[in-house]
Amino acid sequence: MWFKNLTIYRLPPGWSRTPGEIEATLRAFPLQPCTGLALVSRGFVPVNDTGQFAYGQEQQVLIALGIEEKLLPGAIVSQAASERIQRLEQDKGFKLGRKARAEIKEQVAAELAPRAFARRREIRGWFDFAGGWLVLDTGSPTRADDFTHTLRNALGELPVTPLQSEPSMSALMTQWLSAQQAPGAFDLDDECELTSTDAHKSTVRYLRHALDGKDIAGHLADGKLVTRLALTWKDRVSFVIDDKLQIRRFKFLDIDRIREESDGLAPERQFEIDFALAGGTYAALLADLATAVNVPR
Repeated sequence: MWFKNLTIYRLPPGWSRTPGEIEATLRAFPLQPCTGLALVSRGFVPVNDTGQFAYGQEQQVLIALGIEEKLLPGAIVSQAASERIQRLEQDKGFKLGRKARAEIKEQVAAELAPRAFARRREIRGWFDFAGGWLVLDTGSPTRADDFTHTLRNALGELPVTPLQSEPSMSALMTQWLSAQQAPGAFDLDDECELTSTDAHKSTVRYLRHALDGKDIAGHLADGKLVTRLALTWKDRVSFVIDDKLQIRRFKFLDIDRIREESDGLAPERQFEIDFALAGGTYAALLADLATAVNVPR
């Protein structure tokens, strides 16, 4: 439940599924081994040691997408294809054309695929039906698309839209930095990125740096916009948010205390506590974020 990166989607009012409905659906779409010529396989996996595909309390549900990929580096394919092409050209006495070379490369990739090692990864997703959220633990738009596409196929529908601000998130963050004050329960932290609006898109980044200096004020006066900003929320969570409302490096500031207090608990009880604590935090933070970026509830 301790997500590190947040890709945030809005659900339409009233749209929900019970944990039991989601459980039954996802069990019918499990992750299968990546066999034969297939280079990637996607399906759902259990979220806890008891084998549940959908763990829920009240209107919050945790699920997980598994992705198995064959590790077939392009450099290996290119080298093997190049060696085969050289042998064929020597035998035939002339250079092969572009189409023939491409066909040989595809053939080599198909031959190597069954022998390639497979790597599995997992992306967790958290539904909050009361708040109208779907949050994925990934900072990759491609991985997020994989998740929503696979989940939509399983459920039959998934009417989600990426979180958007009004006005643009870049404009809002620029206002916050210019005023040296974030809205509501948020506070400015010690990192930002500013980008010019001209064709050059020149960028300056500040890491572990006070954000109230004259140099930053000068960049703002020159018309640069904030494209990334570090924030804290209620002194409990820190994160970096960008102009696309992607949240990265999400960190519970008191995670060490939380783990110390729960040390020695049975795994099932630990999972239950983590789910309740993390889910409650995500729900409250997202409600404040929606207000800060002018998103309707």
